[in-house]
Amino acid sequence: MKKSYDLIVIGSGSIGVPVAFEFAKNGQSVLVIDSLASPGQGQDKKAIGGIRATHSDKGKIVVSQRSIDIFSTWKEIYGDDIQWKSNGYSFPAYTKEDETTLKGLMKIQKSYGLNIDWLLPEEYRELNPGINMKGLRGSTYSRKDGSASPLLFINYCHFKAVEYGAEFIFNETVTGFHIEKNRIASVRTNKGEYQSANVLNAAGVYARDISQMAGIEIPVDPDCHEAGITEPVKPFMGPMVVDMRSEPGSKNFYFYQSTEGQVIFCLTPDPPILGTDSRATSEFLPMIAKRMIKIMPMLANLKVRRTWRGQYPNSPDGFPIVGKMKEFDNFYQAVGMCGQGFMLGPGMAELIYRLITESYGSDDPEISKSFDPYRDFKGKELFK
Repeated sequence: MKKSYDLIVIGSGSIGVPVAFEFAKNGQSVLVIDSLASPGQGQDKKAIGGIRATHSDKGKIVVSQRSIDIFSTWKEIYGDDIQWKSNGYSFPAYTKEDETTLKGLMKIQKSYGLNIDWLLPEEYRELNPGINMKGLRGSTYSRKDGSASPLLFINYCHFKAVEYGAEFIFNETVTGFHIEKNRIASVRTNKGEYQSANVLNAAGVYARDISQMAGIEIPVDPDCHEAGITEPVKPFMGPMVVDMRSEPGSKNFYFYQSTEGQVIFCLTPDPPILGTDSRATSEFLPMIAKRMIKIMPMLANLKVRRTWRGQYPNSPDGFPIVGKMKEFDNFYQAVGMCGQGFMLGPGMAELIYRLITESYGSDDPEISKSFDPYRDFKGKELFK
């Protein structure tokens, strides 16, 4: 293993591994450093697998559309089955307010090329026959969205990155940087020191800690979300269901049926549960079970196999923080994915490659504005 690289990536998660793949594929020498034992062992393995371009901003829509292109053709191009399923996403509306919001956002989404439509209640029931029709006003349906296995994708992407020449170091913790003038000259760990032309912080929930080692504060704070999975059953669902309504203890929740038949579900706590405590709770399953049965009563007899808890590394406005830091000539951030690192990863990796190598596409300056590390963070991602 050599000691000098074109790029050092800190973190082998949903962003770090696709970045390594992209750089190595394009002939760049890249080293990924992670304190854990293998790729995707942080929050990536806790993702539920949903992949959507249904966002409220051009940057995330365009990046996610590219991710969908990569996920959906991965098996065809590389031969690996990542359990891609083009099941789509749906946001059913049961209130006038949600209907108005969703229809208004559809105009923005369509203007950026998103394939999304408004379905009448009867049309939506054809896709999800078990849906509760009482009070249903209709639903958005973005048919090209889908799902895949985070576990399979991160491992296959890792294998391909290694085939292209990327190097990975596991069980090694970054402890600091050696800084010369306005450059990070090397990355120090508890076991060694490595030089690189560029350094990328992709450390997920520990992104703030890594950035502080360079004397830079970034507003990334993790909060906790729980998810669960049922036993496998015969296919009965169409698109992912995202219920935007709030109830005591929770905001939105969402669920879908995987290619293997399990129903996978997640919920957004309200108020947020800050921190990195990954212990599952006894409150989660009763809370989400009531909500799921209310919107789709036929779920009542499904058996839950397990639940788990992970973290969303959040930015204040719900948009990722991606770009070059002004304080150094060679230090970049790719953090604050707000729980959407898996779905953004492949498309974001291509954008990061173009930013670092300065091989910009025509839309990249506009797309990158959404992710600018120096923005005022006063906006809001409405589909966070």
